[in-house]
Amino acid sequence: MAFHIPFLSRLHIREYFALVLSFTLVVLESLISIITIALPTPIINFCYRVTRRLFDFLSSPSSRRSRERKKDVWSSISNASDIAELCELYGYEVEEHIVQTKDGYLLGLHRLACRRGEEGVRVNEWRGKGGVEKPVVYLHHGLMMNSEVWVCVTERERCLPFALVDQGYDVWLGNNRGNKYSKKCLHTAPTSAAFWNFSMDQFAFHDIPDSIEYILATTHQPSLSYIGFSQGTAQAFATLSIHPNLNDKVDVFIALAPAMSPKGLTSAIVDAFVKASPDVLFLAFGRRAILGSVTMWQNIFYRPIFVRLIDASLNFLFGWTGKNMSQHQKLAAYPHLYSFTSTKSVVHWFQIIRNGVFQMYDDEAPNPITANRAKYYKVAKFPTKNIKTPIVLVYGGSDSLVDIDVMLKELPRHTIAKCVKQYEHLDFLWAATVQKLVFPYVFEALETFAHDRRYGGKETRMRREMGLRKETRFRSSSRYESCGSDRDVSPKSLAVEDANHDLSSTPTLIGNEWGAQRYGRPSVNDRQPDERRPRQLWSSDEIPSTSNSSADGPITVEHYLPSTPSSDGTPSSNGSDGTLSYVGSLHGGDIKTVKSRLSEKDIVD
Repeated sequence: MAFHIPFLSRLHIREYFALVLSFTLVVLESLISIITIALPTPIINFCYRVTRRLFDFLSSPSSRRSRERKKDVWSSISNASDIAELCELYGYEVEEHIVQTKDGYLLGLHRLACRRGEEGVRVNEWRGKGGVEKPVVYLHHGLMMNSEVWVCVTERERCLPFALVDQGYDVWLGNNRGNKYSKKCLHTAPTSAAFWNFSMDQFAFHDIPDSIEYILATTHQPSLSYIGFSQGTAQAFATLSIHPNLNDKVDVFIALAPAMSPKGLTSAIVDAFVKASPDVLFLAFGRRAILGSVTMWQNIFYRPIFVRLIDASLNFLFGWTGKNMSQHQKLAAYPHLYSFTSTKSVVHWFQIIRNGVFQMYDDEAPNPITANRAKYYKVAKFPTKNIKTPIVLVYGGSDSLVDIDVMLKELPRHTIAKCVKQYEHLDFLWAATVQKLVFPYVFEALETFAHDRRYGGKETRMRREMGLRKETRFRSSSRYESCGSDRDVSPKSLAVEDANHDLSSTPTLIGNEWGAQRYGRPSVNDRQPDERRPRQLWSSDEIPSTSNSSADGPITVEHYLPSTPSSDGTPSSNGSDGTLSYVGSLHGGDIKTVKSRLSEKDIVD
């Protein structure tokens, strides 16, 4: 017979442990907040100098020389005050925009519209006013981040926004309410608890859709492509699932390190703590911004020490090693890693983890006292299977936050998943090989889906007339397999692909010619400033070379194959009847000639 104590037995021992721990954290957080306000600048500077000398004394001579040798690179990025200063380091200009959500929050949007040297060129203005028309790409950050995480890299070639701009895209970087660039509301102040009363529901109902509508209205474009990282992917999953009209306005959704229903945390103690009762985070951090003292630790600690603390925390909570990122990249990027968000949004994630369901925020989360009431109501799930937009997942084989099997079961059948083995969560932003192992898949998806949806109307009619069928290939191999697994996964139910670290099996990028050979179009250096978006169909002088094709490499290009293929596989030139023929490189040098009734003018227009 179980021992029963009246009143005290209403809570399980785990709940009591959670309460004690949460009250301890409340006290520590309060003390840290007081210290943050009370410490004068000279004291903070003194602490910084002491920690620097101590760390240098304990470091090896080789590590000290390495830090000093690269200091000019990482220190300028680390000390940059905002995204404009970060982009100026590489010669790019940033436009700042403000979008007002329907519930009164003011969100910062950052736009990279022009390549270096294109300053002053008008991009995506009303037709008839001149300028350049470019396809639009919208990037959104992860949890407790802001738009700076996309551009705080030590090498320009590893910056996805810069790569997109150089390829002729109109790039927009979004921000969530409450972070560094969106800490403003028309109805309440950030000092009020009401300002921070938001979760992922508000991101999905307001922030993402209102940002998309603003971008499309500003650029006068009918649609855009969406690239999300971490929580930025979850926000898109939620948004597209509850806003059917937005599915026609998003050409393709590319999810980097996608997040939907994580398994939990690596630390068993912390994992049990948050799963027992997610609401105890309110006791630990209050109902405003979470972990607001992080900025103080950045100022007090010598930068390498701060990096060590972040690495240790990420390893403790998620099991990440950070081995794919260089130390200099961490020194540059970690000071830009954190930005403000609400405690409620983190509680929302722990509710999802606890229930294993990608659901809306539970305002009546069950606890030991009200557990019996939980069976009389059900929290609404985000209906992600209703998404019509093409989805491409690019996930890491060593990312503890991604459960790809569970995710694919909750997504529509047209979802495509690609794995980068040995990649962890943050590697999709800052890994040393990100431009070789991740960027090609991004351009691959943009070429395959975004171009077809934007110009599909005229070509769709043409394909019906000619009896053409569309064949899109993402790999030369017909085998579909999950990352790190030897089992086959049926392509009828889901499409999972993997990419090894063997660079010979991945698309190559030479210099700054981002995928120029892959897609059979001029490189950045050869294109004119006023040239329009990369073409979906090639003209006769833009036929991709088959000498660079590999039987093992993932060839991603759209092929329109006649119902009755031509007997000869040789390229053909423009016919006298006004038709245009072009050649697409298939696997292992296989050539198919495709004849289109589009004129050259139709292709350009």
